[in-house]
Amino acid sequence: MAHYVLLSNFTDQGIRTIKDTQKRAEAFKAMASKSGVKVHTLLWTLGKHDVVVIAEAEDDIAATALALSIASMGNIRTETLRAFDTADMTKILAKMA
Repeated sequence: MAHYVLLSNFTDQGIRTIKDTQKRAEAFKAMASKSGVKVHTLLWTLGKHDVVVIAEAEDDIAATALALSIASMGNIRTETLRAFDTADMTKILAKMA
């Protein structure tokens, strides 16, 4: 499974309906589960991003489909980062010339 970090910011719509953010987070987790994506952590944050998610997915297609699905609801804009754990980094470094 591949690791992903989703950095999200509320849209104007998302801020107007901020009191529903916890309900939307639960709906996101359910959507992720149905898509085969495992959400490890979902955190509301201070600073540049409003929400940070750490997740695992079968591949980039599953992760991207989930990110686009949640963004299409209009409450957040998301940047998805592919992340590498120690095992992945060991493989990457072994392939270096």
